[in-house]
Amino acid sequence: MNAHEFAPHQHGAGQPGAAALLAAAGALSGAVAYLLAAHRLRRRGDRWPPARDAAFVAGAAALMAAALVPPPGGPFTAHMARHLTTGMAAPLLLALARPITLTLRSLPPLPHRRLLAVLGSRPVAFVANPVAAALLDVGGLWLLYRTPLFAAAHERPWLSVLIPLHVFAAGLLFSASVCSLDPLPRRHGTALRAAVLIGAGAAHSVLAKTLYAAPPPGTQSTPGDLARAAEVMYYGGDLVEITLAVVIGLQWYAAGARRLAHEVRRTAARAGRPAPQPASGPAGSAPYGQ
Repeated sequence: MNAHEFAPHQHGAGQPGAAALLAAAGALSGAVAYLLAAHRLRRRGDRWPPARDAAFVAGAAALMAAALVPPPGGPFTAHMARHLTTGMAAPLLLALARPITLTLRSLPPLPHRRLLAVLGSRPVAFVANPVAAALLDVGGLWLLYRTPLFAAAHERPWLSVLIPLHVFAAGLLFSASVCSLDPLPRRHGTALRAAVLIGAGAAHSVLAKTLYAAPPPGTQSTPGDLARAAEVMYYGGDLVEITLAVVIGLQWYAAGARRLAHEVRRTAARAGRPAPQPASGPAGSAPYGQ
């Protein structure tokens, strides 16, 4: 396989293929649906922070750009920029927007209960576990880049469509499980989510370093293109993982502040004094469906 075969499948010179157009249309439709749902919430008097709207729109815009805009650099560097956007940056932005929470608050009672039942099911509980989500996400990347799977995707069109879908879905699941902002079957502790993030980040960094030495099996790339692609994966992944760490840190801080406020109120109640009002601080995880 020659270096030019790293380029995404397209119809015509520089024209996005049908799969790219469908992906962009799906991202645009999702953004419109999200904004309409948020607008309905505000019209009925509910609070929904505009920052969440901005996060979702930014995530959808990132997906559209990855599908339609050719990134700069060599073929493998461009591929890696798309991978980073589709599998890490956009999923993080979408997870910060809390789309499941918005959906639950927007649905009528019967669909609301049905969605809660799905969220509480055993299959969802399994894949939403941070450990399982990390294995699906980072493990899938090791399988893609360190086996002949990447080369096979250029020979089988169905793989070239399925792999980006997996990369996005696994990245979204990982970001959602680590951030734990939306309602999940079980809220895992800060220590577990932090440990999973550290482990996944290390595995991602090691994978990026291996690409400095050799391209995916069955493919070829120029040394410069290969090195730049590895740097995009390494440093871009670090930025996303640092952001996830900040989210976990803010949640840990907020949880500590709530525990301290609870102890202060208990102490004040025992002493017969009025409890002080809790100070505002960083927001943690919202209650189920809030």
